Amino acid sequence: MTTRDLSRKRLLVTGGSGFVGRHLLAALGGRGCADIAAPRRAEYDLTREADVARLFDTVRPEIVIHLAAVVGGIGANRIHPGRFFYDNAMMGLFVMEQARRAGVEKLVGIGTICSYPKFAPVPFREDDLWNGYPEETNAPYGIAKKLLLVQGQAYRQEYGFNAIHLLPVNLYGPGDNFDPESSHVIPALVRKCVEARDAGRPEVVIWGDGLSTREFLYVEDCAEAIVLATERYDGAEPVNVGAGFEISIRDLAVLIGELTGFSGTFVFDHTKPGGQPRRMLDVARARAAFGFSATTEFRPGLRRTIEWYAAQRQA
Repeated sequence: MTTRDLSRKRLLVTGGSGFVGRHLLAALGGRGCADIAAPRRAEYDLTREADVARLFDTVRPEIVIHLAAVVGGIGANRIHPGRFFYDNAMMGLFVMEQARRAGVEKLVGIGTICSYPKFAPVPFREDDLWNGYPEETNAPYGIAKKLLLVQGQAYRQEYGFNAIHLLPVNLYGPGDNFDPESSHVIPALVRKCVEARDAGRPEVVIWGDGLSTREFLYVEDCAEAIVLATERYDGAEPVNVGAGFEISIRDLAVLIGELTGFSGTFVFDHTKPGGQPRRMLDVARARAAFGFSATTEFRPGLRRTIEWYAAQRQA
């Protein structure tokens, strides 16, 4: 397995100030990478072609890691399906086209588990990616990110452009988004449990029936996977990035309640959607293709996430 020396490359990381981006920059720094551009949206709006062209003219990167995305939980996806589709699609299209024109050596596209069909066989295998329509509440986001995979494969075929595509599972960890309007399930539950505990409320309400399952990957593990794929993987096929386990939302709530000290009850609102019925990835390809296996156990990772939130809240 050939390993590319990233410390000698000029890197562009879109979305570098985001949740995953901050951990990715730290992981790249640990590899000795010093020539990294991680611009903010205030400088370059990646949904505008002129801004993306100006970015590539300024940075002249050799390798691009495209993390930038407009993301959120089920509620945010239901409210903003048009924005989630348009912004994510345009960013991907413009970034890859400008990378091709600029002669970039490699582009690492970050997709999403939301691209999988609603009823994909568990564990999700990359070969099943096209065997059905995604779960309705996040289909616009999932399909927009899927465009990046199709674009990369088309550009590889016609132009010989080296674009790879990674499919991370649900992420969690320190620095996550705890905004109740747009957060994913772990930060949402952590915040609800902590606030209910402190206010002495007897119950926490959760969307759905609690039977849906999810797989979670610690954000530092995800950052390591992205670095390894950037160093070692140059294939056309998408690659799952996960931890290879699943837990029901009901069991997740109980665990978070225990770790936060919330002793009340959980009430499940069956009138609200619970999202995809099951989610768990087959992670064999990542292990074989670039040597990635998750190393953070779920309970300790969850505890670190809760401790980080508690410190931020206190501050």
